[in-house]
Amino acid sequence: RGITIDIALWKFETARYYVTIIDAPGHRDFIKNMITGTSQADCAVLIVAAGTGEFEAGISKNGQTREHALLAFTLGVRQLIVGVNKIDSSEPPYSESRYEEIKKEVSSYIKKIGYNPAAVAFVPISGWH
Repeated sequence: RGITIDIALWKFETARYYVTIIDAPGHRDFIKNMITGTSQADCAVLIVAAGTGEFEAGISKNGQTREHALLAFTLGVRQLIVGVNKIDSSEPPYSESRYEEIKKEVSSYIKKIGYNPAAVAFVPISGWH
């Protein structure tokens, strides 16, 4: 189906840190596995789709973006990075105004749940390019 079902781990070291990347599922049917992965994290990368309609669905009252951000904070993850994915599919492609709109809305929500938006890195990304 093209979705992550279980968590996956990758490990590497830097001069100062031991790093473990945990890829946790985002699909609603596998939320238990997402919780398992997130509960082990020091930092979370929240991927938000920039596509028209996709972002709006995720940030809506019962959307996955809201649920994942809230779960991460509730599970003790205090460092957050937001990847604004599929920015190439915005109109026009790589639209700065769409990126800023998403950043503003996500910042507003994560502030309500306890994150400091000024300390959250927002990164426009594209898996396509």
